[in-house]
Amino acid sequence: MNLSVLFDTPGPRGRMRNHLLTAVSVLVIGAIGYWVYQGFDAKGQFEGQIWKPFLEANTWQTFIIPGLIGTLRAAGAAAVLALVFGAVFGLARLSDHAWIRIPAGIVVEVFRAIPLLLLIFFIFYLLPMLAGGGDYAFIAVVLGLTLYNGSVLAEVVRAGINAVPKGQSEAAYAVGMRKNQVMRLVLLPQAVTAMMPAIVSQLVVLLKDTALGYIIAYVDLLNTGFKILPAVFFGSLIPAAIVIGVIYVGLNMALSYLANWLERRSRRSRKTTAPPVVPSVADGMGAAGG
Repeated sequence: MNLSVLFDTPGPRGRMRNHLLTAVSVLVIGAIGYWVYQGFDAKGQFEGQIWKPFLEANTWQTFIIPGLIGTLRAAGAAAVLALVFGAVFGLARLSDHAWIRIPAGIVVEVFRAIPLLLLIFFIFYLLPMLAGGGDYAFIAVVLGLTLYNGSVLAEVVRAGINAVPKGQSEAAYAVGMRKNQVMRLVLLPQAVTAMMPAIVSQLVVLLKDTALGYIIAYVDLLNTGFKILPAVFFGSLIPAAIVIGVIYVGLNMALSYLANWLERRSRRSRKTTAPPVVPSVADGMGAAGG
């Protein structure tokens, strides 16, 4: 018999009360949904005329697909660079040498503390001063995402390696392994499995944060689908927001599914005593603020 230590199992009256509250909640949510539907319908947001552009191939070829490619381009480049940045600085923070550990810690803490939007703005306006005129929107978005998310991933790497019990490294040292061998052959293989949920969570945040390129006119999904497209097809703002939102949800669900599949596969093929690493509350608040 499974007993919960968090709450008492409800009796007949408790179950009836819970069913009643569930039914009331469903009715309230349904009423709110109907009210929203009525508001949109009163404004003509469900008329076929304003949804017609999204049923035409030219709309997708001219606006949505190029924007989607821009989003995936920036997200892919930033994800690779952020993972490299996180691995390098996460390992550097574990160094025995203070001249490596302290500067790495300063870099990570500084870029974690700066709001991502401010970082993108700073890079976007600094590059023309250093390299001359040009379009630096893509570079600004990728560098901003790399520095911020890479700093968060550095903490994930550090936490993942520290989550492996010390007995693992002590046993490796006892059989004559060097430090780099212990890190490469013993700690990292176990830590990667423990880090996977947190890494995936941060990559989902990174993918969503590419939308901040909208502020500096980077050609991404939000810019072409929510700014340019409604200007061409007047009155299609709400339909555009719904379509773009659905695409973002689909992208994030696909990324999460892929990551969960990789985690299950790695856990089946590799035994680890390290518990999963959970992103800290500060990291989640920083991402939301960015």
